[in-house]
Amino acid sequence: MGSPEIVLLDTHTVVWFTDGNERLGKQSKTLISQAVQEHRLYVSAVSFWEVAMLCQKQRLQLTLSVIEWRDKLLRNGLQELPLTGEIAVLATQLPNFHADPADRFIMATAVLAEAILVTADNLILTWTGSLHRQDAQR
Repeated sequence: MGSPEIVLLDTHTVVWFTDGNERLGKQSKTLISQAVQEHRLYVSAVSFWEVAMLCQKQRLQLTLSVIEWRDKLLRNGLQELPLTGEIAVLATQLPNFHADPADRFIMATAVLAEAILVTADNLILTWTGSLHRQDAQR
């Protein structure tokens, strides 16, 4: 996908952005807005699965069904990166990272796409591996 860098939103960052959550920092809002305008804003398909699971467990409530929410986001410029076999394999090879599969898939997606991952997940922000990241709270 190369230059210019794409911006990949972690699951909670997609939710924060669409909800206008004030936890999303000014620098991140600017980065995301610019990426939308330049058609460089992405989300992993895994994030839609994660949101659907959170809604099913009633840990997250959306005003739309997850399908309608996803469709609206994709119509408004967010692009989806699929889970591929290459991502699945790389997700198993992230050294010194916890076992959460969704985080691993999203991180592997970011690594392979050479994307900036916008996240507030401290485990991802402090991971010592090679990954471009932006603290979503900044």
